[in-house]
Amino acid sequence: MGFAETVRAIDSFLWGDVFVVWTLVIGFYLTFGSKFFSFRYFGFIFKNTLFKKQSKTAQKGSLTPFEAMCVALGGCVGTGNISGVAAAIAVGGPGAVFWLWMYAILGMTIKVVEVTLGCYYRSRTPDGEFFGGPTYYIEKGLGQERGFKGAVIMAYVFGICLCMQWIAGGSLYAAAESAETCFNMPPLLYIAIYAVFLILVTGRGVTSVGKFASKAVPVMTVMYLAGGIIMVVVNITQVPGVLALIFKSAFTGTAAVGGFAGATVRLAIQKGLARAVNSNEAGQGSSPMIHATADTRHPVEQGLWGAIEVFMDTIVVCSITSIAILVTGAWSSGETSATLTITAFESVFGTAGVLFMGIMVTIFAFTTNSGWFSYFNTCLNYFLRNHEAARLKASAIFKKIYSVPVVLFAALLFYTDAGANVFWDIIDAVIALPTYINLAALLFLSGTFFRLLKDYKARYMGVGQVDFNFKYFYDTEPNAEAKAHDAALQKAQANNR
Repeated sequence: MGFAETVRAIDSFLWGDVFVVWTLVIGFYLTFGSKFFSFRYFGFIFKNTLFKKQSKTAQKGSLTPFEAMCVALGGCVGTGNISGVAAAIAVGGPGAVFWLWMYAILGMTIKVVEVTLGCYYRSRTPDGEFFGGPTYYIEKGLGQERGFKGAVIMAYVFGICLCMQWIAGGSLYAAAESAETCFNMPPLLYIAIYAVFLILVTGRGVTSVGKFASKAVPVMTVMYLAGGIIMVVVNITQVPGVLALIFKSAFTGTAAVGGFAGATVRLAIQKGLARAVNSNEAGQGSSPMIHATADTRHPVEQGLWGAIEVFMDTIVVCSITSIAILVTGAWSSGETSATLTITAFESVFGTAGVLFMGIMVTIFAFTTNSGWFSYFNTCLNYFLRNHEAARLKASAIFKKIYSVPVVLFAALLFYTDAGANVFWDIIDAVIALPTYINLAALLFLSGTFFRLLKDYKARYMGVGQVDFNFKYFYDTEPNAEAKAHDAALQKAQANNR
């Protein structure tokens, strides 16, 4: 069995029936347990995230809630939305889009839960930086609170599994692939230039990444959506047939047509779920790491941004990519990954579409790679949390060498001519491992989330009675804004007696 076949076999095993049942059951449980919070209060979530006046300052060592969201959204709105979705359709057929949507619907609640727990169980270093995420809520929530003796080992295994994605090269391969197609640029030259710019942004740390993301992510998302919407409008008569094809193929599979080899229902489900997790990162445990650095009043308040991320990433951006590929008929061309999406844009915009996609993939890849720097940095800080001098030194070194594995892996794929499908199979495999662990932690800590949600609804939504003895951060202090809000509530409650 060759390398490509081995990777594909591992990928199929990890994303098999057990994973499908595991993710869907936990997703449904959290959605029902929260009483469909993400759907019933969707208007409230939008109003208090995207349409709320954003703070421009944060405590030293932390990001504003909006900056944290932009880093997380930049980490997930990346090449997965362009080349990943295209690869899912190329292998799993149009039916993969339906299962991508299904996971996104459940993923909105899953992301709210993991971001909330990431903020609740976070820690603060002596120099004022916040760190949190699955490694922290596994150790504190499962270990310290519930007495699970294997919690620390479980946290380390999660961190190591997540860091395997650093070695896997992130989005650079897909970006270099598109640069070769769009600009005729040698991949290795592109990779070298890309690495220099990546060091310039990540070399200054998480706050630098946050400032870059808060400026780049909104612009790139709007530009890409504008291009995709124009493509759909030009082919508007094809949309009803495409939607029917998506729903039909999700349950019947897709026959071979043109350059498309055909796909079973199982393959559609497998690729749809894999691309959804890779794209919106719900359940993967990555986004809570950057959200935990946010200067927020309440863990659930930051969790609201998680629902927005999944909605924007998958329901909006991935849907535009999927429908654009399908309405243009490019999906049956035999192309895959970024090349398939580029082919779709070229069919409407010509050469301008090719150049546009080359620029978009580069920007999307860059925000993903810079965003993931924050996640790996959090894991590093967790591993060395009890050794302050070593932690600071290792963090400084990491900023300088972060781009090395990213560059080497992408270059290796081009040098060996492994191909785009092998790349996405590797990405799928390394995503599955931490997702298994994180979803288990979310299940066992769901009671903590439900209590935090009840408290947030009482304090900030006027639903229920506020318990002022309830501690809504595990072992860190609320910020000044939260304390002022609580004081005002207590005063109002006293006046009403």
